Amino acid sequence: MKIVQHLLFWLKVSRPGLWFATLWLYLLPTSQMDIASSPSFWFGLIYVTFPLNFLVYGWNDLVDQETDAVNPRKDTFWFGARGSEAELKRLPKVIVVVQLIFMVPLVYLEGMPMLILFAGLVLINWLYNLKKNGLRSRPPLELLCQIGYLLVAPFSILVNDTANLPILTFVYLFLFAVQSHLIGEVMDIEPDRKSGRKTTATILGMKKTKLLIIGIVCTEVFILFYFYQEYIFGGILAIGLLWLLIDLFIIYKTKTYSLSQMKLFGLMSNVVAIFSMSYVWYTACLL
Repeated sequence: MKIVQHLLFWLKVSRPGLWFATLWLYLLPTSQMDIASSPSFWFGLIYVTFPLNFLVYGWNDLVDQETDAVNPRKDTFWFGARGSEAELKRLPKVIVVVQLIFMVPLVYLEGMPMLILFAGLVLINWLYNLKKNGLRSRPPLELLCQIGYLLVAPFSILVNDTANLPILTFVYLFLFAVQSHLIGEVMDIEPDRKSGRKTTATILGMKKTKLLIIGIVCTEVFILFYFYQEYIFGGILAIGLLWLLIDLFIIYKTKTYSLSQMKLFGLMSNVVAIFSMSYVWYTACLL
């Protein structure tokens, strides 16, 4: 029974409700490819779900214990675990074991480029999660650390032997990663303030942070419409932009969201992500 509890805790640490971000980035370079029969594709796909997110979010949980203790979003499969002292004490060893299970064969197969990529991933997470002067609490530098998510794309390129993505696509993906992170900061603004943690959202305040998110999404829509001439995917994002405007100026304004509302937003995000992933992969519109 204890092992089941441990497994459920580790799964919760990896935040399955947020796996869509790494899945999206992994699938993008393989658009329109015949990948179903490729063992390396499936091995890489598995890695970017539980193992990768277990590393990223588990490391973060180790240094954010005080903040997580007052965060109503925690202790859910959507937004992560709220670990006890004993659970968090065991966590680093489990993270290392899980990473080695996947990293060793991947480095063996792909060589030095994969090792460099993993080193970059670890370095960015280390800089973000330093207990003293970690970039997670040095706004706006925590936003720059979202570039770490973009490493999933070259990881997929290596594993699946695909062509490189256009530079503009990486720009779009970076904007998307920053936007997603800021949305999380808006949801966490009150517990972050209570624990004394500085983020871009706690410095700017909720209204200005929401305006910043709206500005980023406007830029994304412009990139999709003007440079890619992609009106279906861009239109979906434009609908999301309309919702953000309604949220800020009509419905919620600067009110904090309830836990049930945040879970609903998480569910809606996953539904949109599944549709958008399928569309972008099928059309290869970002390649």
